[in-house]
Amino acid sequence: MKQAKTLTAQELRQALGHIALTRHAKRDRAACLCMHWAGMRVGEVAALRVGDVLDAAGNVRGELRLEAHQTKGQVGRTVFVNERLQKELAAYARTLRSKDSTAPFFVTQKRTGFSANTLTQHFGELYARAGLEGATSHSGRRTFITSLASQGVSVRVLAALAGHRSIQTTQRYIDVNDNMLRNAVELV
Repeated sequence: MKQAKTLTAQELRQALGHIALTRHAKRDRAACLCMHWAGMRVGEVAALRVGDVLDAAGNVRGELRLEAHQTKGQVGRTVFVNERLQKELAAYARTLRSKDSTAPFFVTQKRTGFSANTLTQHFGELYARAGLEGATSHSGRRTFITSLASQGVSVRVLAALAGHRSIQTTQRYIDVNDNMLRNAVELV
């Protein structure tokens, strides 16, 4: 089975540049960055509710607690949100009409939430229109894990961040590239 393309920093900028030209740019940018900067699965992004992301005062949480029904493995997990992503989520949250904690965080034109399938299709189309052949909704997650691995983050930490129970699963996400190999031999 062919894996989703891992994006370079330039390719992510290319995707975000295309997204900036779209009708729902803030929403799509925030959703995209949840996958690229927090390693979330597309289904987890689709399942987010306003209350998962915003606290009672309307501030973006630094940790998103996903319940079992929101995850692939039916096991609750915590997603850690860095400061850059918190700012992106806050910018999008300011556009929301409903701050009801049970409402979908990422809303469609019909004011409903995305299903995992519709969000997968949406990102497949966005990446294709951005000219990124082989990129899918899973590219963000693979890019997140590969990027952290190339910076020396241990596979155990990566597995915890990805919500994997097995480090073997996490290892399959890591694209080894020439830059990683060059950096490795410089450690000797």
